[in-house]
Amino acid sequence: MRNVLSLTAEPTTALPTLVPSPPNVQELERLGDEIAELSAQLDAATARLLALIREFDARGGWNTGFRSCAEWLAWRVGMDVGAARERVRVAHALATLPRLADALARGQLSYSKVRALTRVATPENEARLLAVGRAATAAHVERIVRGWRRLDRRAEAREATRQHAMRALHVFQDDDGTVVVRGRLTPEAGALLLRALDAARETLYQRARAAAAHPADPAMASPTRVQQQHDALALLAETALHHELDPGAPGERYHVVVHVDGPVLADAAQPGQSVLEEVGHVSAETSQRLACDASRVVMRHDAQGRPVEVAARTRTIPPAIRRALLHRDRTCRFPGCEARVGQGHHIQHWAQGGPTTPSNLVLLCRRHHRAVHEEGYHVTHGPDGALEFRRPDGQPFPHVLAPPVTPADPVRALTLQHEEQGLEIDQRTSCPTWGGERLDLGWALSVLHPAVAGDPYRPS
Repeated sequence: MRNVLSLTAEPTTALPTLVPSPPNVQELERLGDEIAELSAQLDAATARLLALIREFDARGGWNTGFRSCAEWLAWRVGMDVGAARERVRVAHALATLPRLADALARGQLSYSKVRALTRVATPENEARLLAVGRAATAAHVERIVRGWRRLDRRAEAREATRQHAMRALHVFQDDDGTVVVRGRLTPEAGALLLRALDAARETLYQRARAAAAHPADPAMASPTRVQQQHDALALLAETALHHELDPGAPGERYHVVVHVDGPVLADAAQPGQSVLEEVGHVSAETSQRLACDASRVVMRHDAQGRPVEVAARTRTIPPAIRRALLHRDRTCRFPGCEARVGQGHHIQHWAQGGPTTPSNLVLLCRRHHRAVHEEGYHVTHGPDGALEFRRPDGQPFPHVLAPPVTPADPVRALTLQHEEQGLEIDQRTSCPTWGGERLDLGWALSVLHPAVAGDPYRPS
């Protein structure tokens, strides 16, 4: 009898087989060098692109119907909106980080590394993080940045307690009738508010703030960020009440009412009243915008101004037509806008004889509905029935430019441009100095992060 020992091997993952160098190794090395050099050239060009984005955003070049520089980038250069927001963030961060900006401009750091480092970099720690970026791979940089942010959690917990104790919101009416809001929100409450403000697309302005709106005000032609935030906050209040935040109160109490004469709705140049109830005069264009998509009550008055007949309240856009409009348009139809919440806009106003039919309606978000009514933008049907948007100067919008003419050899052109700028970029410019050793994250953070020195709880 023979004793037989049976062994069962655990399943293993097959490892890649190392193959000998191919005979054309020199040609492949040349190809690899070309990839490395061109990547560094592109990173240097990206630095210039970020500088241009930063200047364009700071000067408000995107504010021609778009809500942000990221949305303009998504339309103009075909960039994903999320990637565009990240480009704008990095562009502004590099304005205060000259060392990182210079390393990117010289092709010494990749955009991936710079994007990660700008999440934690400050003028005080920039030099140390630059050294990390030059020595480490992009994966190492990401790990160090994540670890860096975790180290601040204990301090963040103490800060959160302080922030919670300081939370406050003050709302009061000023002497001129405007409502003043001042407060300090905790980060989580602030995040909810910011998310809600981003989602806000429709508009019913706060009564006091709407009284100050006037189309002759040059600031209203190009709403600032704070003005846009104001409009969104008004929408949040209207939406909360619309969804019966206080179901026990009578609904009429919360309506924003505008009294406007019929001739004014048909022609803004006609004399007549256009008054926001309990506040005062608003422009005829504002009344026309509000009347585009609202409830309507027709009242007739005698010579002394006393009401003698009041009709039943009706919806300007009936529910069935609204459903058809939302199903057809889905999002705001203004070029470059993808807001999902909008208002029905009469291309030919109903007060001017325009029918309330899907063919005469278009879905616009709050921002662009105001642009069409009060900022000089126009929307009409073209000869082929398609919508045509025009800027206040009459130019079609968007004015799609011809694509830029690229040189026959764009790589050579980019290389020559950088040589003229005195940049010395080759296949080794962006190569990290990492030698293959394991990343000791705890040791790296203990050296880099100023808060770790002397901390008995520092990571090991």
